[in-house]
Amino acid sequence: MQSYKTYLPEKSITQLQYWIDELAVFIKLTKPRKTKLGDFKIHKGKLVISINNNLNPYSFLITLTHELAHAFVYKNYKNTKDPHGKKWQSMFKSMLLNFLTPDYFPKDILEALSLHIRKPNASTLSDIKLSSVLKTYDKFKTTIISNINEGEAFNLSNGRSFIKGPKLRKRYRCIEKHTKKVYLFHPLADVSRVQ
Repeated sequence: MQSYKTYLPEKSITQLQYWIDELAVFIKLTKPRKTKLGDFKIHKGKLVISINNNLNPYSFLITLTHELAHAFVYKNYKNTKDPHGKKWQSMFKSMLLNFLTPDYFPKDILEALSLHIRKPNASTLSDIKLSSVLKTYDKFKTTIISNINEGEAFNLSNGRSFIKGPKLRKRYRCIEKHTKKVYLFHPLADVSRVQ
């Protein structure tokens, strides 16, 4: 079984291992999940963190730190009503500051991450700027709908074709070519350009 350490920037391993040992938390690699990058659970009295095995090293580092912050909040306060409330935000910020240098992240990620940790979201995926920058470091490059021009055609992996429309509040309003039905797309939706 592959170690989580192979997914991380090498310089970050010592600090992360220190926290993992302190918490006695088990790190489990999982197949990619569409709705989350990682999670923290208590299973039979043991602390368990699962992380998707398709993340690039920078996404993996941020996600592992995010989940370790949950583990520390649990250890210090037990259950809290708001899992991404002030206690978690404060813990996550203080832990992530250990890595907020060019030794751990490229400049473009540092800039987006510096803005992100001012008031961290429940998920990195909900921070469009940070997620977009992180995606550029993925092993398998994909096109996200945010990088398609308005009025341009695109396809989904299932072959359905759409025309990108304007951005509403948070999502793009797109029209399916065949049915003319309107669909809303998250800015990070993976699509392919029509050639």
